[in-house]
Amino acid sequence: MNFDLVIAYLQNKLSDDLFKLGMYQCILSFLVACFVSILAIPVVIKIAELKSLMEKPGERRAHKVPTPTLGGVAIFAAILIAYFLWPSLDQTDVYRTNLSIAGMTILFFTGIKDDLVGIDPNKKIVFQVLAAMILIFFGDLRVDYLYDIMGFHHINIVVSILLTCFIFIALTNAINLIDGIDGLAAGIATIASGTFGGWFLLTNHFAMACMAFTLAGALLGFMRFNFSRTSKIFMGNTGSLIIGFMLAFFAVRFVSLNASYRYEPTAFFNAPIIAIVILIVPIFDTLRVFLVRILAGRSPFSADRNHMHHILLDNGLTHMQATAVMCVASLLNTMLFLFFHRDISNTASLLILGGMFGLYMLTSFTLKMRAMYVNTHPRRRLAVLRREIQHGLFGRRIVDYL
Repeated sequence: MNFDLVIAYLQNKLSDDLFKLGMYQCILSFLVACFVSILAIPVVIKIAELKSLMEKPGERRAHKVPTPTLGGVAIFAAILIAYFLWPSLDQTDVYRTNLSIAGMTILFFTGIKDDLVGIDPNKKIVFQVLAAMILIFFGDLRVDYLYDIMGFHHINIVVSILLTCFIFIALTNAINLIDGIDGLAAGIATIASGTFGGWFLLTNHFAMACMAFTLAGALLGFMRFNFSRTSKIFMGNTGSLIIGFMLAFFAVRFVSLNASYRYEPTAFFNAPIIAIVILIVPIFDTLRVFLVRILAGRSPFSADRNHMHHILLDNGLTHMQATAVMCVASLLNTMLFLFFHRDISNTASLLILGGMFGLYMLTSFTLKMRAMYVNTHPRRRLAVLRREIQHGLFGRRIVDYL
């Protein structure tokens, strides 16, 4: 991507009446979604309190008092209202965005059931696959070009469908897994949807841009209450499932559009790498947690307090501070990559990301060791260390600290 051409492109865009109209529509969608979310959440909180639909504190919970978990209901309502208020300015992606609403609705009801009475994990995966297949088959949405990563270019349709479905499932569950402290999932998703939305807007994909900014606005309104001390609410599985699904939709569409328009000045020749970098926090955290659980001989889906946000809390950070650290890291990684990616091949970029993941593992190990030493009495630390060495458990403990 040539930044000189992009600057000239932006100057030309600002004189385009259709672009201005699309930009105003995105701004209004963002504001309306934020406003609806702020109005709806107090109602949801009141109903949750009256019907005792609260999440109680527990060993793995970061909160101390029962808290409503149906914030996803308000987010879903805000997205629908803000998105459907305006006529679409382009017809390229209207059908796909409408299909994404259908898929999101399936996951909305899946999340509602999971929040209220629980749902079998296998059934949850089935509904995630169903939602993804709606976009893949009816919306012809697939990742079918790999941008010369490891020498791969076009891939056949079967592999393309499987890869796209995997991306939807992986990102949906990655957002669900990082939703463990106030504002983290919402903050990361706001940054990601705003970034994708900005590119969609610049390339005249107004329906996609409007949807992305609508999601960002709904999440901003939600965060006002997620950080509140007196009117706190969690997004629950309802919120995390629909947010993860929509981010996967934006990421896959971003990659496929750049493949179609890769000779345009606004196209990225390394769109898959950029999509990974934009979502680097949930991707890296999920990979690390799964890897550590497997190395420790546990199921990768077993529950623990081994996420990076838990480690930051154990090191004395507040919810807001831990969220700020991880959101700044996500934003900084995205900005640095956009500035320095031009002369790096996609294969080299992927290898760099592998090195960054190794650094991430080392950082988590260091922070977890520090938390143990800070929170444990010196005599008890020595006794625990001696007992683990005697029983040959020290190596396993290192894996746990990763």
